[in-house]
Amino acid sequence: MFEKKSLMTRIAVAKGLGFVFGIIAFAAMPVFAPESGAMFRWGLLFWYTTMGAMIGLFGVFDWHPLLRLPMPWWFRGLFLGGWLNLLLVFLMYDDLALMMVGFFGEDGLFRSPLWFVVDGAIAGLLIDWIATKTTGEGPQIAMNDQSSR
Repeated sequence: MFEKKSLMTRIAVAKGLGFVFGIIAFAAMPVFAPESGAMFRWGLLFWYTTMGAMIGLFGVFDWHPLLRLPMPWWFRGLFLGGWLNLLLVFLMYDDLALMMVGFFGEDGLFRSPLWFVVDGAIAGLLIDWIATKTTGEGPQIAMNDQSSR
């Protein structure tokens, strides 16, 4: 899709995709959780944008040096998205718990805020898949940035 595949292009694509996920969350909050404040909505918008940037940046790593295992796009996306949303749950557990009860009710199957980890893993998987298909992965994309100077 892009003529010159580079790390900066990958980060920009992934950040843009994260921004799209953030816009969806920003727009959905007043509908599904009207009691959530503006700070919560803005926080989700910037959280998913940052998630996209991190996933884009980590696209350079296609091999784990300590474990000596390959790190394909699907593993990176699932891991980073899930990990970052796990951190979000740790930071905002009470707010997320109230919101999930509002969504699904007291006895709902998905009332636990830990379901946000699954949400982040799916978002990370989609972001990394699209970023990898459009701009590539591995150390060669970082080398393309240096060779253009």
